[in-house]
Amino acid sequence: MSGLQGVGLLLLWGSACLWLPGSAWGALVISGEHEALQETRGGARPLQKRSTTEVKVEVYSVKVDCTVTSRFAHTVMTSKARNKANVSQEIFFEVELPKTAFITNFSMEIEGQVYVGEVKEKEKAKKQYEKAVSSGQTAGLVKASGRKMEKFSVSVNIAAESNVTFILTYEELLQRKLGQYEILTRVKPKQRVQEFQIVTNIFEPQGISHVDTHATFLTNELLPLVEKTVTNNKAHISFSPTMEQQRKCPDCDGTLIDGDFVIKYDVNRAKSLGDIQVVNGYFVHFFAPPDLPRVPKNVVFVIDKSGSMGGRKIEQTREALLAILNDLHEEDHFALILFDSRIVSWRESLTKATKENVTEGMDYVRRIDQGSSTNINDGVLRGVNMLVKDRQEKKLPEKSIDMIILMTDGMPDFEPRIPKLQENVRSAIGGNMSLFCLGFGNDVDYSFLDVLSKQNKGVARRIFEGSDAAVQLQGFYEEVANPLLSEVDLRYPDNTVDSLTTNHYSQLFNGSEIVVAGRLMDNDLDNFLVEVFGQGFEEDFKVQGQASTVDWDMMYPDDKYIFGDFTERLWAYLTIQQLLEKSKSDAPDEKANTTAKALDMSLRYSFVTPLTSMVVTKPETEDGPDSPLIADKLTEEQRQQAERMIYRYAAPPSYAYQPPPPTYFVDGDPHFMIELPDRDDALCFNINDKPGTILNLVRDPKQGILVNGQTIGDKKIPPDGKINTYFWRFGIVHQTLGVRLEVSTRDISVFQDGKRVKLLWSDTASVKGPNVDLLLTKDRSLTVTLKDSVKFVILLHKVWAKHPYHQDYLGFYTLDSHLLSPSVHGLLGQFYHGIAYELSDLRPGEVPEKPDATMYVKGEELNVTRGWQRDFRRDVKNGENVPCWFIHSNGTGLIDGDVTDYIVSGLFKAV
Repeated sequence: MSGLQGVGLLLLWGSACLWLPGSAWGALVISGEHEALQETRGGARPLQKRSTTEVKVEVYSVKVDCTVTSRFAHTVMTSKARNKANVSQEIFFEVELPKTAFITNFSMEIEGQVYVGEVKEKEKAKKQYEKAVSSGQTAGLVKASGRKMEKFSVSVNIAAESNVTFILTYEELLQRKLGQYEILTRVKPKQRVQEFQIVTNIFEPQGISHVDTHATFLTNELLPLVEKTVTNNKAHISFSPTMEQQRKCPDCDGTLIDGDFVIKYDVNRAKSLGDIQVVNGYFVHFFAPPDLPRVPKNVVFVIDKSGSMGGRKIEQTREALLAILNDLHEEDHFALILFDSRIVSWRESLTKATKENVTEGMDYVRRIDQGSSTNINDGVLRGVNMLVKDRQEKKLPEKSIDMIILMTDGMPDFEPRIPKLQENVRSAIGGNMSLFCLGFGNDVDYSFLDVLSKQNKGVARRIFEGSDAAVQLQGFYEEVANPLLSEVDLRYPDNTVDSLTTNHYSQLFNGSEIVVAGRLMDNDLDNFLVEVFGQGFEEDFKVQGQASTVDWDMMYPDDKYIFGDFTERLWAYLTIQQLLEKSKSDAPDEKANTTAKALDMSLRYSFVTPLTSMVVTKPETEDGPDSPLIADKLTEEQRQQAERMIYRYAAPPSYAYQPPPPTYFVDGDPHFMIELPDRDDALCFNINDKPGTILNLVRDPKQGILVNGQTIGDKKIPPDGKINTYFWRFGIVHQTLGVRLEVSTRDISVFQDGKRVKLLWSDTASVKGPNVDLLLTKDRSLTVTLKDSVKFVILLHKVWAKHPYHQDYLGFYTLDSHLLSPSVHGLLGQFYHGIAYELSDLRPGEVPEKPDATMYVKGEELNVTRGWQRDFRRDVKNGENVPCWFIHSNGTGLIDGDVTDYIVSGLFKAV
């Protein structure tokens, strides 16, 4: 790369930050209104700010153009930039698109030359990618981005005083949920743009019943800029703020445009047969009949209460179940089954959802507590057997739907193994009920739950870690709470259609929609009779009618930009999606055939699916030959793996989410962790020194607070020769309050006013004093609350008495750290008031699951590695995996100074 080496500009939707390596400038350069502090080992000084005009890369146009034709959305994102410098520069293009979408095209226009992407079989593309990586060149990737989106990013070197245009196109079939369709556009330019425009045109021959538009970034000033025109069968929405209107505040260059632009709409539904459209030899049938009575449901909630569900997860499960039970209809029946290593039923049969029974069920839910292991097999089978038995004994309404909702966060750790468990459940259910699986968090085996549900007429859904997990549970339940029909068959004349998508559905729920598409063998529509059968509540549902076509030219005479092959592409999209889903639960011999069909169609229609990749060849530069950029499509399992590495959780934009405060702790051997929920991220480092060393963790001279910790080593040298050290003793001093605590693995001593109070870890006690409160949980934790100040939690880790190597040790966690003064310092204390850093250049590390990246922090450029550390607050035995960026060499570059600067001579000494 020539010119300003390593300069990267994230265009369009990503964070528009500029990074210059420390070796070149000695500072992190942040564009716009961002501020940061550069701390050196000798102290702190303001970070040198450099204007983006020095870099002379101008993003002058950002456009999003979305056309929706009968629920099929075609979106084109275009960004234009100009390199105004007299040197070449590396420019990055980042777009976030819905994870349900397929990329269909990507192109770059550079100096009049157009570089167009080509969709190839994934294995063939992978060889090009590996070749590029091995030669040190970069490759574009698609990465998970929160719950609903995934991120596409590429980079290209642009010559001096030249332009580049990036164009990305993707398509998706909008799904109807809770009575409406959603078009989600994520915009994060992070800088003001001369020409910024979002335009959406919706064409629905059925007629549009309503259109709502909102955005997470819309202020009262921006709201009037959203233009919306709705006629009977067309809607036009546009948003195009000027440079000045994008300004975040009068005296700053930052932009207000940062978040999600959301359009929700629905169509008119006058016909019970549904809507059928035929274009260019393909048809699509949308079925969601109005005014059907709901069918009563018999639902068994099978709830995991194992150890890993402890703490917040079980609280959120209780919270969601209380709301769900409260929404049951009186004609419904329900049951509650809890499982860990044991299986416990609230009652032996399903119970009618009367007010009295629901109240008793809610009281039972409030008492759900944490257990031990995870026996999914017996928990689900208990629910199946209960439904079967109640059916046989005619305790349930004949015209009703049976379903099981499994809530779990883990892998089954009881026999049988997963294939046998899946076979057990499938055999027991026998196609007579639906199983819905809700998997909590990043550690759940989602693929196992996905197959388990698909084999039993249900679906799986991930419940993401976060403060809104209970809301997610309720949201899923609302989707399946009101069944309207079961065993729905959509039939078309024999010998007139082929290549049908799925035309039999186990259920139709209120607010959803069934979509069937196919190819016509001839265009004789005079005999195209459509029939729909299903089982309803009061009587069986049966409707038939003649398909009629829409003359698009007559209905939309002034609109030329409607892709006429949308029915064929919709059919292809739906077919590929269903083949990919089917392959997950197919037998091995069938799976190969199903996968081959999906691959063939992905290539034929240029869809980037989990079986294909898009390859874009970058232009040749003076630094090397052309190199490929690879765009992949992530499976849910790959998204989950990526989230384990990169994200802890991402809050959904549709809720007013307030991240929890940061947490700072040291635990293990010893692992230091700085959790930063507002960034969905964490930093971590280890301190390795000889046993017996006393380290200063927190020192606040203004408030008179001091925390030191002393290490202890393994009992003997392990086989690998590495002696791990742990904290076994902490000294806590609050000079102003006259309080001193010594906490060791043996006991706890409190000194105040010349008196000493001693507690043993074998006690459970609550001690309240005028200046300090102590809450001791037997053999588990000590919570220390200093009056009008900070709170500390110390965890006890006990090993069995005759462990050959390890011994008991302590973990130290800080809460309410914001109450300490700005002068606080120490190995943990220095981070209490924030840490400014940026990351770039994510790349493969030594271990595939642990990528490396470059971190710019405190004027340093560090190589950091993605890893995991354990937070033991909720589960003191096993802990919870927390992904973090690991800083090597005793935190060098992240901590001020050197480790030796933090060594003190006594447990209660400052130096």
